[in-house]
Amino acid sequence: MEVVNELMVRGIVVGVFAENCWIIGNRRTGEAICIDPGDQPEEILALARDMGVRIKLIANSHAHIDHIMGVAGVHAATGAKFLLHPGDLDLLKNGWRQAALRFGLDLLAKRPPDPDAFVHEGDIVEVDGVQLRAIATPGHTPGSVSYYTEGMLFSGDTLFRGSIGRTDLPGGNYEQEMRSICEKLLVLPDETVVLPGHMEQTTIGFEKKHNPFVLQWLQLQRERGN
Repeated sequence: MEVVNELMVRGIVVGVFAENCWIIGNRRTGEAICIDPGDQPEEILALARDMGVRIKLIANSHAHIDHIMGVAGVHAATGAKFLLHPGDLDLLKNGWRQAALRFGLDLLAKRPPDPDAFVHEGDIVEVDGVQLRAIATPGHTPGSVSYYTEGMLFSGDTLFRGSIGRTDLPGGNYEQEMRSICEKLLVLPDETVVLPGHMEQTTIGFEKKHNPFVLQWLQLQRERGN
């Protein structure tokens, strides 16, 4: 996907978990933000070069292994600051080891660095010519964050086309995730394009009308009188 005017947005599917990494750059300034470099940092850096931009910030939606295995490589090659919500710091430091054992992956060389800074609800994450607003959307993980700029939402693993992020992993909370989706994301304009951490893009309007998890949750809230 490419956006008119100064902003460029391109995605690349990386790693064995088929994770969507996004680069949001500005044509005029040449600066960019990389969201969720999940693996294959060389390919991510090649995409940035093809776009003609320099990655200045790495903004992660959360710290599951499939979203962080490329952070170290991009961080080392670019000097970009790495941002994460503090709610996922323990997951960043310890979860990758558990996941490596679970999936039989040798990840020593891909061990993620400590965050250079933390991102919180309402923070403006920006480089020259690109601004994203952080929306804390806990549920998939305690520190899950979505990033919004006019017309686009980078939803990480919180909201997918016709689905939601799983909540059966340590730190997951189904009710918390549904509140994040319905109270924070679905209030955005219907035409907002949703660029998720896996699978294809969607829109807020489509999910309000067709997402079975959303429809079931809203019905339950009506029955509860909420």
